[in-house]
Amino acid sequence: MTSWANSPDQGWVLKATMWAAPAAAPQWKEQLNRLRPIASYDDTTKTWQAHLGALDLEGLNVLQALFDAASAHGTQVRLEPGPVPERWDGPVFTRGPDVAVLLEARADQGRPLGQLPLG
Repeated sequence: MTSWANSPDQGWVLKATMWAAPAAAPQWKEQLNRLRPIASYDDTTKTWQAHLGALDLEGLNVLQALFDAASAHGTQVRLEPGPVPERWDGPVFTRGPDVAVLLEARADQGRPLGQLPLG
């Protein structure tokens, strides 16, 4: 279930973080080209971050692009619920029976969803 950010309900967004791979110039340029349209880069933490308020087609495409980039560059993606960013005007998740339940659940001995090992 999603609602809009200006809703009186307590909302949250899905925060997807991908660690940047240490890469030579060609590989870094590939990461930039792949991720710049969908995520922001934090130079301090050396991570790419994207926020999603709905798991619709656009949201799933963003997640797929992050996981594809992480796979191609040998890094990882972490998914976690987070507060709605300032100036966010898109949809948000609510505390209803939705993805929050899955994200708060722990899998494989306490490992958060999004940090499952590659099989």
